[in-house]
Amino acid sequence: MSSPEQLEQQKRQLRQHLRSLRNDLSSQQQQLASQQLAELISHSPYYRTAQHIALYLANDGEIDPQYILENAVAAGKHCYLPVLCPNNSLRFSRYRPGDKLTLNRYAIPEPSHPDYIPVAALDLVLMPLVGFDRSGGRLGMGGGFYDRTFAWLQQSSSTEHPKLLGLAHHCQEVATLELASWDIPLSAVATDKELLII
Repeated sequence: MSSPEQLEQQKRQLRQHLRSLRNDLSSQQQQLASQQLAELISHSPYYRTAQHIALYLANDGEIDPQYILENAVAAGKHCYLPVLCPNNSLRFSRYRPGDKLTLNRYAIPEPSHPDYIPVAALDLVLMPLVGFDRSGGRLGMGGGFYDRTFAWLQQSSSTEHPKLLGLAHHCQEVATLELASWDIPLSAVATDKELLII
């Protein structure tokens, strides 16, 4: 068993490696991956039944959910984007294509006129991944934003809570991730190649 310090060092090294892999993808590869991802997600039971969906705007080589967003809006679903809070958690604000966005402290666009939904009212949360394994382990950017936001799920016995679906390029899969006690597991992972229900 690794010490907490060793675990963090291993995560930093793995994070750097996986980010370089996804950033090495060409714009054509990124666009094709985004289209293939949207096709897979559209057949997911989580997506088909969801009316309130949280997504993200791709950054740093992340697989882009833009086609999922377009499809969801066309289907009459309500879409939300993350907004950073001072306590380093997230709130989710309603977003319609064309809405005004402002840059947060990481230079990531977020809605400038927040129209928040309680996180427990979301049906599906599409989360960006740096890495993942087939047991639902998730490696994020290291800020803990999603872990803090959804920590309450670990104590919740409700089956009505949001499904957490991680999105990644297939090259971001690793054999296994050693998780910390605060890491929130995923319900499923979708890549440009497959949908993996955990």
